[in-house]
Amino acid sequence: MDKEQLIDTITELVLKELGVSSPQRQPEPGSVVSPKSIRVPVGISNRHIHISREDLDVIYGKGYELTVRNPLNQPGEFAARETVTLVGPRHAIERVRILGPVRRHTQVEISQTDAIVLGLQPPVRVSGDIENTPGITIVGPKGTLVLKQGVIRANRHIHITEEDARRLGFNDRQLVAVRTINTDKPTLFYDVMIRISQKAFFELHIDTDDGNAAGLKTGDEVEVVL
Repeated sequence: MDKEQLIDTITELVLKELGVSSPQRQPEPGSVVSPKSIRVPVGISNRHIHISREDLDVIYGKGYELTVRNPLNQPGEFAARETVTLVGPRHAIERVRILGPVRRHTQVEISQTDAIVLGLQPPVRVSGDIENTPGITIVGPKGTLVLKQGVIRANRHIHITEEDARRLGFNDRQLVAVRTINTDKPTLFYDVMIRISQKAFFELHIDTDDGNAAGLKTGDEVEVVL
């Protein structure tokens, strides 16, 4: 028993003798009261585009295949060598990376800072939920695509396998909070969605605005608040 525990024990005994209830000890500022600590590595997502087979044919040519620049942590996904230019009502952003493989629908994921530059007001959405979202013009080396909808600010989310989710007691699309650890700008993120799949790399995905605001970089660890 250390000195602080000894003092607490003596205090409780004295209060009990006096018939006074012991006040509940308050947590230290910035601490999290949790039955268990779950730490998760961070992945910072820069602006990027997921593209359909049909739209890839338009901007890069019929039958064009994406080439792998580097694999991503999520199984089967990769950053392609191919990039595009995004053209909004206000400005354009060049060299926006395509992520592969191709998907059913084209989706552009940007930060709020990017949205201001482009002159758009995209909502925060779960990946794949593109109904009633802004469109944008996408320029490639072989053609130009006018996307009617599909621009979002991706919600904060944690990828996790079914097995690990059962072990940790998470449900799909459950919302949790996450706090930073050992940064000079302590931050608590709310409404972080659990995304469960058969194959996944356990990782928190946030955009560059969130990462910069909290002083985080890819590979840092944060703690899930339960």
